[in-house]
Amino acid sequence: MTKAGFAALIGRPNAGKSTLMNWILGEKVALVSQKANATRRRSNAIVMHKDDQIIFIDTPGLHEKEKLINQFMLEEALKAIGDCDIVVYLAPVTDTIEHYEKFLRLYQSDRKHIIVLSKIDQVSQEKLLKRISQYNRFAERFEALIPLSVTKNVGKEDLLDNIVKYLDESPYLYDPDELTTEMLRDLYKEFIREAIFDNISDEVPYESDVLIDKIDEDGPVEHIRATIVIEKESQKGIIIGKGGSAIKRIGRDSRLKIEQLIDKKVYLDLFVSVKKGWTNDKEFLADLGYKQ
Repeated sequence: MTKAGFAALIGRPNAGKSTLMNWILGEKVALVSQKANATRRRSNAIVMHKDDQIIFIDTPGLHEKEKLINQFMLEEALKAIGDCDIVVYLAPVTDTIEHYEKFLRLYQSDRKHIIVLSKIDQVSQEKLLKRISQYNRFAERFEALIPLSVTKNVGKEDLLDNIVKYLDESPYLYDPDELTTEMLRDLYKEFIREAIFDNISDEVPYESDVLIDKIDEDGPVEHIRATIVIEKESQKGIIIGKGGSAIKRIGRDSRLKIEQLIDKKVYLDLFVSVKKGWTNDKEFLADLGYKQ
């Protein structure tokens, strides 16, 4: 009998959860940014490990509630903790253990969890051992502690082997040939959002989002029309840029990622719209896919 189940990736904002999920999957399906709180909703990646199936749930970072959009993000992470078979808590080795202590104090439910000590290539062996000893003070609270490096390709098999231990015997929950449960429309949106985070500085990316207006899949070229939504009129010029330079970069970067994903030429038409106060507008947030 095979095993199948869900593993929730949990951690502080910008801990590297989306990077870890893409690395494990071997394909890019999740938004990755150097800026914190780029991930806004749960997304699933389907990973086959030997004869078993692990569905990884990427989540927004655990952070304080502010606007309605931030409340939605925190609830997405908490729902993932409640719904999964095993929590994978991502702890960069360069972090102090305060983030983990806060996780134990505020967010840990009755779900068992594994600690992934990531970015071990960035510290000396001495510092790595010191950090492990600090986490080992809580050894009765976690099931395993796994040092890991995405850059050096270290720790993946160990992590997958440990996750499978906590999954129930089950037939596959999804087609093993699929990479994700996400709709293409949602992936397109996330790639455009990633390009905004990569190309636009300051607070603008946090006050922007994307609506996919239309997709035409007929013919050799995929036609996509999308609207970038921002909160303030002053942000419109920043998104467009001088002579349209910024929106051209956003369009080019996201188009290339979409083409790589679907292995097809893409024509991407981007527009910009101002929607004041959208991050606190419950109905509009639902239109964007952030439904509580």
